[in-house]
Amino acid sequence: MFRYLTLLLLAAAPAWADGYVPVRDRTEFMRLVEGRQLRIALYGLGLNVLPNGRIEGEAMGWSITGTWKWQDGYFCREMDWSGKAIPFDCQLVEVRGDQLRFTVDRGAGQSAAFRLR
Repeated sequence: MFRYLTLLLLAAAPAWADGYVPVRDRTEFMRLVEGRQLRIALYGLGLNVLPNGRIEGEAMGWSITGTWKWQDGYFCREMDWSGKAIPFDCQLVEVRGDQLRFTVDRGAGQSAAFRLR
């Protein structure tokens, strides 16, 4: 099950130009996420990215905790899903309407798109 969630959090589709616009700095990122939840409803996944550098949420009924920072134009995070470590990674963040897409390996890897609620 851990592998399944890890793949869900890390892989949805490769990044390509399809209307998403890169989020360039922490201020812009916080404007988008503060007071809102990142959701993938199909999997019961909800994350709150807090201004104090914490991540809190739940997936498939189990808690997710973590920390994050904005570094060199990327969202860098590490998380724990019910005792399973999700390793540190810096991700490209892009926005399109009410969706944020996170692409691992500084934009070179797989992507996952979350709805802002």
